[in-house]
Amino acid sequence: METFEQALGQVIARLRHKAELSQEALAHQCDLHPTYISQLERGLKSPTVRVIRAIAQVLGVSASKILAKAEAKFV
Repeated sequence: METFEQALGQVIARLRHKAELSQEALAHQCDLHPTYISQLERGLKSPTVRVIRAIAQVLGVSASKILAKAEAKFV
């Protein structure tokens, strides 16, 4: 069964691809490590609100939209 972290990671990855950004580019713009972005996208880490907000800003969406998409996918 898929975890919420995995659903969230898939949403982040999909939005990152749509924005045509590499994991490295997203990480750099969010002041995060590329390995951390990879771990988020694979559902291995659970991001803080600050991290979700930073990712959302770079991807041009709201943090609530990212969470709502993950929640809809998870349910």
